[in-house]
Amino acid sequence: MAIYRDKILRIDLTTKRVVVEELPKEVKYKFVGGRGFGAWFLYKELSPKIEPFAPDNKLLFLPGVLAGTVAPGFSRWIVVTKSPLTGCYARSVGGGKFGAAIKLVGYDFIVIEGRSERPSYVYIDKEGIKIFEAEDLWGLDTQETQKKLWERHGRKTHIACIGPAGEKLVRFAAIIHERRAAARCGVGAVMGAKNLKAIAINTEGCSPPPLHDREGFLKLVKEHNHVLKTHPRRQRLTQLGTTFMTMRMHELGIFPVKNFQEGTIPGVEQISAEAFLKLKVKDYGCYACTTRCGNVFEVKEGPYKGAVSEGPEYETIFAFGGEVCNTEIGSLVAADALCDRMGLDTISTGVTIGFLMELFEKGIVSKDEIDGLEPKWGDHVVMMTLIEKIGKRIGIGKLLGEGVKRAAEAIGRGAERYAMHAKGLELPGYEPRAAKAHGLSYATSNIGGSHMYGYARQEISGATEPREVDRLADEGKGDIAGWNQIKKAREETGVLCNFADSNITPKFISDLYVAATGIPEFGDLDYLDKVGERIVCLERCFNVREGFNRKDDVLPERFLKEPLRNAGPSTGEMIRKMDTLLDEYYEYMGYDKNGVPKREKLKELGLDDMVEDIPGE
Repeated sequence: MAIYRDKILRIDLTTKRVVVEELPKEVKYKFVGGRGFGAWFLYKELSPKIEPFAPDNKLLFLPGVLAGTVAPGFSRWIVVTKSPLTGCYARSVGGGKFGAAIKLVGYDFIVIEGRSERPSYVYIDKEGIKIFEAEDLWGLDTQETQKKLWERHGRKTHIACIGPAGEKLVRFAAIIHERRAAARCGVGAVMGAKNLKAIAINTEGCSPPPLHDREGFLKLVKEHNHVLKTHPRRQRLTQLGTTFMTMRMHELGIFPVKNFQEGTIPGVEQISAEAFLKLKVKDYGCYACTTRCGNVFEVKEGPYKGAVSEGPEYETIFAFGGEVCNTEIGSLVAADALCDRMGLDTISTGVTIGFLMELFEKGIVSKDEIDGLEPKWGDHVVMMTLIEKIGKRIGIGKLLGEGVKRAAEAIGRGAERYAMHAKGLELPGYEPRAAKAHGLSYATSNIGGSHMYGYARQEISGATEPREVDRLADEGKGDIAGWNQIKKAREETGVLCNFADSNITPKFISDLYVAATGIPEFGDLDYLDKVGERIVCLERCFNVREGFNRKDDVLPERFLKEPLRNAGPSTGEMIRKMDTLLDEYYEYMGYDKNGVPKREKLKELGLDDMVEDIPGE
């Protein structure tokens, strides 16, 4: 069957055994690729209640069905595992060239099992797979690690690695490729627990996967590139990345400030897109990318002169800007670069620091408890110190490296009230009181508080599909949250980048799938929607089996009881009808009142194997 390599690469680090298995045909039809494969294999192979840092946990690296082709925006990659941060299903998405490299070297995805006795790395090329010792790499940051491996194996080697944060088991450690991160859910900590420093794939001499209808596929790609080249959204992303989102969210009162207490920040123009554009030196794109949204910034003056980073993007501007009430633009570039080198999720890191700042402000913690530091709002020097402490797990960084949920529980004294997370995953840069379908998706997301699990464009940018939405309305959001989550799961069979879909219809994407695979069912939009729904439902089944249900589909008390302050048109907003929103969502998704998929829904989706695992009403 075209496009598929029909090979799963399975590597057991405990035994050093490498096995290549055939990809089952029925799994292709039911899950298409990428995130779908990850959900299916993790559910089927991982026994319930496994400790995330145990050797029995598995780490899957999954490109999408179109990875390695010239289709723009389809070479992102997904990491799936059981999260050490949340204890539930983890899905983290990265960019660059690593996803394409997996397909180019001949595999549909990679499964990492067991735990190496000593630090190691995996090297893959067209000749085969080797496991090397990595004692000389252990302790290096991600940029130093990649440089050494490039020197050893050549520049056609594409590397996914961890930094000190992953080695030290920081629960929100990222996996870094070049300067791109699979950041969320602590996937880098699972890699560190396996004593795996890196996976290095050399694609020299490798060929792209075969296409069913090469001529038809290339014609569609030409159309896609033409649309992207002429579309204003793509042009803005190439010029500015996502830095333009800061002012847009600020004007709507959606930009979280001071650990989600407020919605606007004085001096925001100092960290606007226009301010960042003055620092831009070049841009970067992923494999076969037309958009090239990766803006490289260099600080030219001030205390952070010389700092260079491919970013920050909007989420990092929020995390080290609004979240901690900081408008020193140089520190945002420096913080982004430091997190990349350490291998840290910028969202979780910034929210954790904002959490500590609020605890200090309210007198819940004293400087004697936090290494003599005084973490006051806007203090970017302390912020940089805390990033390094977290990445190296030293001093107060030991506790903060557990994430806000565990840190709050350890501190006590009411600290839990100020921990901004859903299911243990720190919240991203959209104020849920001012975008309530977005907030509902945070609460119901199977990976925890993620903006990209079901991005509510209807509220954030005025999208009208499937219908228009009042972002401040207290109810009538359940179908929107469910629709967005299913749409994203469907696209992540690709894995389609969020920035490559400008003016591209679902039908266009399905035509690409058919031309690449030759599977006529993939041309049916209802069929692909069912695939997306199947993926989301299966991920929920994973969590239900781990003990998650309605009690976990919650948001912090702040959003339910404290009116949003200083937020322009969103001032005074709260989430007033959380139970109503959950009921709406469960009804749309076919779940019972406890948030558990109904048996008839499982059977409808072809998930009959899950029926016996999932408790009925």
